[in-house]
Amino acid sequence: MVELKTDTSIDAMYEAGQVVARALTAAQKAADVGVSLLELDEVARGVLREAGATSPFLGYRPSFAPTPFPAVLCVSVNDAIVHGVPDRYRLRDGDLVSIDFGAELGGWVGDSALSFVVGTPRAADLRLIETAERALQAGIEAAVVGNRIGDIAHAIGTICRGAGYGIPDGFGGHGIGRRMHEDPGVPNEGRPGRGMRLRHGMVLAIEPMVVAGGGDDFHAAPDGWTLKTNDGSRAAHAEHTVAITDSGPRILTAR
Repeated sequence: MVELKTDTSIDAMYEAGQVVARALTAAQKAADVGVSLLELDEVARGVLREAGATSPFLGYRPSFAPTPFPAVLCVSVNDAIVHGVPDRYRLRDGDLVSIDFGAELGGWVGDSALSFVVGTPRAADLRLIETAERALQAGIEAAVVGNRIGDIAHAIGTICRGAGYGIPDGFGGHGIGRRMHEDPGVPNEGRPGRGMRLRHGMVLAIEPMVVAGGGDDFHAAPDGWTLKTNDGSRAAHAEHTVAITDSGPRILTAR
């Protein structure tokens, strides 16, 4: 069931979203050659503590997961697409890093992700990241009252496929509100004019993921969480929590 949020609730979700934005900004700023993924997670934890917020990631255990998620920040490096578990790995020059973070504040949740390169970037990585960001922007622009979920999916998929990239099969965005994952699902590829009609008060986490090698297949790492590309190529991820309003899409996790 899809819950339509009131304008007051959307304002409250914006406050949660701004905690997310601050944490992602701080984690990206801290990411440098020699810094461990666990250190990035601690930076994000510090932002939560300062804001009096909690993490919807920490302890989360969906049906596919062998164990509860042990961190507040997902950090996916190079061929990892999403759900990377922070560990003692220390970042190296040229690593492509995707960070995904959520915060719960006042009973409302925000969720966002971004990708960047540590140190000296490869042109191919910059193009991959830029495509993920363009796909996210296209999805947001399609998130208007009267459109359908398929319009968002089509906008994202057109950008990703047009660049020659793969789209991880079965993964996409979702509704968000009191819980991190709510109805409806938001695919990263689809047909326009199909699916649920968008209404004022719907809030969606829109999140394109792109695979440089062009394939859609992936596998889980031994930790059971981190999803990696089957061909070993690099991946990028971009995400915002977006409210659909009569005056247009409102990005609640804007940085």
